[in-house]
Order: sequence, then structure tokens, then C-alpha cells
Amino acid sequence: MSTITDASPDTRSFEADVAKLLHLMVHSVYSDKDVFLRELVSNAADACEKLRYEAIAAPALLGDDPQPRIAITLDPDARQLTIEDNGIGMTQAEMAEALGTIARSGTKAFMEQIAAKQDGEGGQLIGQFGVGFYSAFMVADKVDVLSRRAGEEGAGLWTSDGLGTYSIGDADPAEAPARGTRVILHLKEDAADYTRRFSVEPKIKAQSGHVPVPIVLKDKPDAEPAQIADGAALWTRPKSEISEEDYTDFYRTNAGQFDTPALTLHYRAEGVHEYNVLAFVPEMRPFDLFDPDRAGRMKLYVRRVFITSEAQILPRYLRFVRGLVDSQDLPLNVSREMIQESPVLAAIQKGVSNRVLSELEKLSNSDGDKYLKIWENFGSVLKEGLYEDYARRETLLGLARFKTSTSNNEWRSLKDYAAGLKENQTAIYYAVGSDIERLASSPQLEGFRARGIEVLLLTDQIDGFWVTGAPDFEGKPFKSVTQGMSDLGLIPLADGEQPPAETSDEVAGFIDFVKATLGDVVSDVRASERLTDSPVCLVAPEHGMDRQMERLLAGAGQLAQVSKPVLEINPRHALVTRLSAVSAEQADLREDAAHLLFDEARIADGELPLDPRAFSERLGRVLLRGSGPI
Repeated sequence: MSTITDASPDTRSFEADVAKLLHLMVHSVYSDKDVFLRELVSNAADACEKLRYEAIAAPALLGDDPQPRIAITLDPDARQLTIEDNGIGMTQAEMAEALGTIARSGTKAFMEQIAAKQDGEGGQLIGQFGVGFYSAFMVADKVDVLSRRAGEEGAGLWTSDGLGTYSIGDADPAEAPARGTRVILHLKEDAADYTRRFSVEPKIKAQSGHVPVPIVLKDKPDAEPAQIADGAALWTRPKSEISEEDYTDFYRTNAGQFDTPALTLHYRAEGVHEYNVLAFVPEMRPFDLFDPDRAGRMKLYVRRVFITSEAQILPRYLRFVRGLVDSQDLPLNVSREMIQESPVLAAIQKGVSNRVLSELEKLSNSDGDKYLKIWENFGSVLKEGLYEDYARRETLLGLARFKTSTSNNEWRSLKDYAAGLKENQTAIYYAVGSDIERLASSPQLEGFRARGIEVLLLTDQIDGFWVTGAPDFEGKPFKSVTQGMSDLGLIPLADGEQPPAETSDEVAGFIDFVKATLGDVVSDVRASERLTDSPVCLVAPEHGMDRQMERLLAGAGQLAQVSKPVLEINPRHALVTRLSAVSAEQADLREDAAHLLFDEARIADGELPLDPRAFSERLGRVLLRGSGPI
């Protein structure tokens, strides 16, 4: 048993997020607790890979023990399970940082979801969120971590029962590993099966059999070690030798996920540059999909030596892809900072990005249902590429799927849309908003619906940006239904309907009156071709920005001045024709009606009346008149 040599070890409290997380772990009732094995073995493999990288510049770190390994020891008598590696190891300061805090973002989101899933789904969430080391407290009453950093003489011992504090201090060097880390789990009574080989070995093989570090197992502390995983890198083996289960096990270990990959890409690129790629599209959304830094999760190896997980191998809009690239051409001794500037990496980035998009395109053609599941999870992220990646915009537009005003909540491609263009239709129409049901019922769509014209209903935040930057699809520009003059008059109405009559002089005079009454509140007031059922709506000026986009930018403080809207009035609506007939002697009623129509349009557009108090007073006056003499 390892001991802290200092008579007064340093006892510290976990940071608040860790304490909450540990409380969930200690009191967990999850049925699948095996995930802790995968997480601890994965940590050990990462430590070995980090040492291999640092030893490139400092070979002395390997000493007389150059071969990486992970050793798992079972002790049924003491009810202990030990996982030890001869990797990079940690100093005491590194142990406090790595084991006392959670640096990864998304912890709060994880805890909220895991607290709501007190059942068998919890194990999946643990794997999905990659909480790693802390999962040990699902099965252990106490955890000791004994570590010595490669090249250092001193060793440290970290210990905790997971109840809010941990102790850390110097360890007896004679009991510490020569280098690396030993994690000792003092198992709970109901976790005794984790000390039995017949129970542990199959789980390790299933979850971690493909880590690039050999794993040995001892069923007793004094037993001979038996190799249960050879450390052969899965991505270097022929595809014909690898089963779907092998890929899934590797994906879960490498990516920190607990689902099944929706798409697997495994290939070797040869030619000017040689590299292996093993990448996966997850079946579930990773929790960190919308991290502010939008960092990718592809690892970079050079000739099987792990280099970094921070190289931007794929563009940010493909950050949901998990996996690795193993280059044969990059130099091993190049710094991680210089790698990002390497022309070799630039070529790899281009090749891998194009291949991922190509595979998604193939899947969309061969298995539409499977592709739609990927789109539902990651479409909002892929659409970021429409705004950011001009060179691949045509490919991304082909991959995009949309809900539309005529699709009955089904997904449609732009090719589907183009095939249904109406006579004289010269644009692809869209509406931007936050709620698809509200968009579908917005008054601006009425004239399009009357002509059977399909409108894209865009509800993702990125939508307002990419549609302004995407020039066209198959020669048809994108145009907002709330932007500028509509060209609906050129498109015939649906069969059996008659074209609208000309605006009467009486209604035209009322429209002029409304324009004069509202003054500089609006940029214009005009008769509408858009409206069939509603009396009014607001649209942007001819060369103005889409109204939803404008409000989004204004709300983010990125727009100094908002343009004045255009009020469109339906000249055929019964309310408008009745108001047009109101005599000049009732000027106060006409004036109230003008302002109320404008506020009605704002409300239909999801905004408040321009002056809520004045709106209330006007509405009261109109209702009083309508109720007859008192």
C-alpha cells in the first residue's frame, strides 16, 4: 500500500463543479458502470502517447524501459483494482490540476443532463461527456493515484473518497512507479466482480482492445502478467480484417463517446503525401458541439506517434467528426505550433475535408434515411460552412436539407426545390425565424402559398448569415419573403383562382393617408401582392437587410441603426375596404386605425407595439366606438 511520506499532507477541497459531479458519481444508480474501465485505460494510453511524443526531443525520458504498456492488476482479497501505465506521469502540481478541477467546458450541461437520467441511460451520458477519471467513484469508496513524472526523482500520492476533499503529498519513491501513474481503486462491496478475471478481461477487450498501447492483466498481485491487447494500431490494419464491432469499440475509446458511429471512414491516402485516416460521424450529438471555440476533435499522429489533438485538421463546421490522421510525411521533431503552418498538414486538411464531404454525399444518395439522421444532428453545424467555406459551398448546398412551407415537416433538398419551381419563378424564397410553426403561418407567406410556391423555413441562427452570402443555387438567387418588392405578380395563381382586382381609388387614397399619418416611422406604405388573408405585414426595403437578420444583429450590438420597415396593406381585405370607406369627418378614427394597423403588423412579426400605452389607448377608443352609443 502506498503512503504519503509527509506527516501533514495537504488536504484540499474540490472546485465546486467537481464536487457536484462526484456527488452524482458516488450516489449513482446507473446500471452500466463498466464505462470507468474504458475511461481509465484511455487516460493511461494517452499518458503513454504523450511520453512517446516528448521522448522524440528527450530520448532519456524512456530510460531502460522504452516500450509503452498498461498493466491491470486484480486483488480479490483486498478488493482492489489497479491500473498502471509507464507513460509521462504527473508532478504533484499536475495532479492537483488534473484531478482537482475540470478544465473541459460543458461540465454544467453534463451535470444537468446526468442528474435527469437516474437510470440505465446514465452510463451512456458518462461516456458521451467524457468525465474520465471521476467515473472511478461509481465503483470505488476510495481512489489513490500514485505518480512520478518521467525524468523526475520525486513522486506524489493523491487520494480521495470522492466526498468533497482530496489529499496530496510526497510519496515514498520506493513504492512509486519508476515513471508513470498507478491508479488504485478500493472497490465498493457491490463492485467486487471487478476483481475477477472472467468479468474484467472481456470488458477491457471489448472497450479498449484497440488502444495503441499493449495491455497486460494479472488476476492476482503475484501472478504472471498475461497480454490481453497487443497495442496494434487499428488504423494501420487492412479494412478486410476489421469488424464493425472493432470500429465501434475503437470509436468509443478514442472519441470518448458511448454511442455507435453513424458513419465510419477508414482509408489510406497515397501519392504526394501518405497518411491513414480513421474518422467517425457520431450517432448522437457530442455535448461540446457548440463550444465557443468550435475546436475540432481529430487527433494527429506521425508514424503512430501521437502529436496533438489541437491541430485543426477539419474545418470548424466539421467539428462533430471524431477520429485521427496518421501522417507518414510530417517530421516527428516539429513543434506543435509549427505543425499548423506546415504545407503537408494543409494538404492533409484539404484531402480529409473533401473526403468527409464526399462520403456524406454518397450516403445521402445511397441511404437517405440514414443521412437525414446525421443532418438532424449536425445540419445546423454543417450550414456554418455555407457562410465560411466559399470553395466548398456548392457541395454543402447539395448536402443541405430544409423544412419548407409545402413539405409537411419533411426534409427537402435544394434539388427537390428546384424541380418544383413555378412558371416565371426566378428566385429561391426563404423565411428566417426562431420557430418553424410561426414562420409557416406568417402573413408574408400568404401570396406564395396562393401560388403554390415553396418557401424554405430557416430556424437556425446561422441561416440569416449564409443566405446573404450564398449567391445562388443552379442560377437561382436566394431571396427573403420579407425583403423588398415581391415579384409574385409574374407568377400565376394556383389553378382555379382568379388574379386580384386592381386597387380601387378609395383604397389607394386610404393607403396614402396611412403613409402620411405614420410619417417617418416607416420608409413606405404600399399595396401588397404578398397578402391574401391578413390585412397588413411588414417587409424590408428593396435593398435592405432581411428583417429577422437585422433584428439579430441589432440585438447583438453589431448594427448601429435599424432600417425603417415598409408597411404593406392588403387592398382586398374586408377590414381595409371598410376603413377606406370611413368618411373624412371621422379623421380621428382613420388616424387611430392607421397606427393600429402598423402595430398589428409588428405583433404579427413577433414584435411589441411601437408605443404600448398609445396602442392600448387607441384600441380602447376603437372598441368604444364599435360598441355603439352608451
